[in-house]
Parts: sequence; C-alpha cells; structure tokens
Amino acid sequence: MSTDQERQDIHRGASTPATAPQREVTATALGPWPGEDPVEAARIIRGELGSPHLPFLAELPDRGVGSDALGRTACLLEELAVDVQPYGWRLVDRPGKDFRRAASALATDINVLADVAGAEEKSAAEIKIQLVGPLSLAAGLHLHNGERALIDYGARRDLAASLAAGVGDYLARVSAAVPGARVVVQVDEPDIAAVLAGTIPTSSGYRTLRAVPSSEVRESWRVVLDALRAAGAAETVISVPEVEAPFEQILAAGADGIAVPLKALTSRQWEHLAGAVESGKNLWIGALDAAGGTLPKTAESVETVWRPWRQLGLPALSLAAIRVTPSAGLAGRTPAQATAVLGRLTQLADGLNQLAQG
Repeated sequence: MSTDQERQDIHRGASTPATAPQREVTATALGPWPGEDPVEAARIIRGELGSPHLPFLAELPDRGVGSDALGRTACLLEELAVDVQPYGWRLVDRPGKDFRRAASALATDINVLADVAGAEEKSAAEIKIQLVGPLSLAAGLHLHNGERALIDYGARRDLAASLAAGVGDYLARVSAAVPGARVVVQVDEPDIAAVLAGTIPTSSGYRTLRAVPSSEVRESWRVVLDALRAAGAAETVISVPEVEAPFEQILAAGADGIAVPLKALTSRQWEHLAGAVESGKNLWIGALDAAGGTLPKTAESVETVWRPWRQLGLPALSLAAIRVTPSAGLAGRTPAQATAVLGRLTQLADGLNQLAQG
C-alpha cells in the first residue's frame, strides 16, 4: 500500500509527459550486442533502426573487461574510480588499467558512431544510450573490504551523486557525434527487485543486505534523472525486470517512461502500465522473445501486446506510446540472429501501427 507521500510523488511524477511524445509505435533494442566490432554493430543497428525507429549505441560485452554494462557505467563516475578483482568491480582511490580500458572502449564506440552517422545520407532523428542505474550500480560495485557498496548508505548516496555528475560529459560526447539528434537515455536497474526486497547476498553469501527504502530509491533515481535532463536528454526511461517491478517508484521519480519485458506481466501490472500511458508516459515493452532458436511470428507478437491493451480498454490510438524491444539483450546471439531480431521488431511495430490507425 502506498503512503500519502508516495501517492503525492507519483502524482507529481506522472504530471509531466515525455518530451516530444511519439506519434506511432517504434522499435529499439536494449543495448547488449554480439561480437567485438563496433563498426559492424553501428552499421547494422542504424541500418535496421532508421527513422522513425530508435537506433542505439551498442554495448559489446564480448570484448571483455570494461565493455560490460557495469564497467562501462563505472567509467562515467566523477571523482570515483574502479578496478577489477576476482569477485568483480571494486571502488578504488585512483584509476587503473581496468578503468582506462573501459573509458577507452566507450570513447572508441562514440568515435565509431560519429563516423558511421556522418557517412549516412539521412541520419536518424534519435539515438539511445544506456547506463546502469544507481541502485544496481551499488549492488554490483564493491568497497575496499570486498563488501558490496549497497551495504553502506553513504556509499549509495555518493555513487548516485557521482553518476549524476558524470553523465553530462557522456551526453555531450554522444550529442557531438550525432549533431541534432534527440538523445534518449535508458537507465538499467536489473537488480532493483532484490534491492527493494533485501535479498542481495553479502560477499560471504551467508546473509543478505538490508532492503533499501523506497524513498531512497526514488531520490537516487531523481538525482540521476535530473542530471540527465540538465545535460540535454530528451527522454529518460528506467528499465526493470518484470518480477516485482516497482512501477510506482519509477513514475514517482519522474522518469519519462518504463521499459519492462512483457512475457510475465500480471493483470495488476498491466493496470499500472495503463495508468502510466494515460498520464502521458512512454511504455517500452519487451514484446519479442528472442531466446529460442526461431523468432515468434509477427502476428503472434502483435497479439501479445494487443490482447491486454484491448482488455484494459485502452484506445488503439494510445498504442503510439509504445516502443517495442526484445525481452532481453542480444549479446548471446550471433550478429545475423541479432540483425533478424531488429527486423522482426520493426515488423511488429508496423503491425501495431496498423491496429492503431484502424
């Protein structure tokens, strides 16, 4: 049950619609991409997801340390540094080779984006970038003693502030690579349900870390989202797993939208999402399950979105609030399979647009 303060926060967060709302269903993907070649990735993604769809700056974890989502985000931190230990990324006093490797890989990707976009006859109107949100960042980074930063309130606060201070340069560099494009930011919180439930294990594995209060989660998100907007982000979306997804907290923090897989959403969750759409928020639905050997048929994927939409009584025209995505990242696929997923996503968007237009 929400408190009075939470309800006020939700109302305030839901009162501001996303900048430049969509007028049709579009497609994007979540960020992780197979392979080690940023040039190939950029060309495929921008080729498959031209306007009105949303191309993205690929994450290539196959390149190794520093190209994973956590290391990529950690290299954005202001006045904090990281290195890699056997148990994972650790906060340290000064940047080392792992930090520099992550920063170098990101700089290469942005330079490649500039080259590929600059060679296009007509560049896409938007670009999406991804970063790990402050709570999952605190769950994934370790302190000097090996414990997760999530254990310490001061560390959590400092990480959120450091990330907020570091995103401006990231957005400025991406904006310079694709002049005139709207920059959309996807904030990934894969561990948020466990953070809120208090089920993140300690470094020993013998107990779990105390749950982080909802009010602190909202404030951490708000700090980062405000910094992203101040840096020029045109749209901010918080991406979460479907299990125990904290939709109310996302809206209360003031995000422009929610990104969530479709496959296990409950009727109650769909009702929350319908309320978000009706209040002017954008909805990114992981409607294409690309985990199997064969992609679902377009008509089947369209129906998985359209059926609950119709059951909730939402008007067909409001489908324009949707972006469709895969249900998970594509790093585990081959480049050819990932390319096929993007093609199927645009077909799914086309099918939903036909329904929206009657």
